[in-house]
Amino acid sequence: MGEILRAVDESGMIRVSFLNSKDIVNTAQGIHNTSPVATAALGRTLTMTAFLGSMLKSPDDKVTVYIKGDGPLSGIVATSDGYGMVKGYVYNPLVDLPLNKQGKLAVGAAIGKGYLSISKDLGLKEPYMGSVPLVTGEIAEDFTYYFAKSEQTPTAIALGVLVDTDLSAKEAGGFIVQLMPNADDETAKIIEQNVRNIPPVTEMLSDGMTGEEIIRKVTEGFKMKFLDSSHYEYRCDCSHEKIEKALISLGRAELTDIIETDGKAELTCQFCPKVYRLDKAELVELLKMAENK
Repeated sequence: MGEILRAVDESGMIRVSFLNSKDIVNTAQGIHNTSPVATAALGRTLTMTAFLGSMLKSPDDKVTVYIKGDGPLSGIVATSDGYGMVKGYVYNPLVDLPLNKQGKLAVGAAIGKGYLSISKDLGLKEPYMGSVPLVTGEIAEDFTYYFAKSEQTPTAIALGVLVDTDLSAKEAGGFIVQLMPNADDETAKIIEQNVRNIPPVTEMLSDGMTGEEIIRKVTEGFKMKFLDSSHYEYRCDCSHEKIEKALISLGRAELTDIIETDGKAELTCQFCPKVYRLDKAELVELLKMAENK
């Protein structure tokens, strides 16, 4: 479980959140058995998706992140809600690439060129969807670009995952800083300089810095007020009912084919290892429901 710390400056021009996502990333790595570069890519995305979930107005709302690229990782899906749940997966969890020129995990090369989309299910008839091209595939820069283009909010984001020799996350976390509409140019300049000059998130965590200390370093020069915090954990909310709805959505023709060809269905959740098995009688009942829709 990770705690999202939130703070605003006294003048209300800056809001910032920080999350130590080590536990979240390690749970995901254990479930999906990801390679180091896949762990880094998924971990950064899960961290950011938790931030997005914490910004939802209602706990029942959901946000889903889709990253699709032409690199060997192919894509990432992550979702979160206002209750502290975050989960995700990568399309190709065993991708292995050499380190990049900086000696870091080659997340950008693993993802490649493509797009970042964010879907927000706010309880309306249709979810809100925003999409932008990937800038670097390094995740943080791509989300920064998304906020600038889709939400017109000046934003600075840092995300990091340090993978240990046993393939677990030694450190993982990130922060998001956003300027409010009343922020002046001087405020933007100071925040930009702070973000440019501080060490990487995983380095600060490795040095023993707390989330509060990291927030204060990011916002050096401003008096910050810390707000309520929220806890997020990797948790899957899959259920037999949701699997049934997914099968019904396939339609009459495909359900009929499954019944006649296999006489049963076995589905594994993409977010967790849980397996759902339905026998022929259950499938026939779902077919009847599909026919009555």
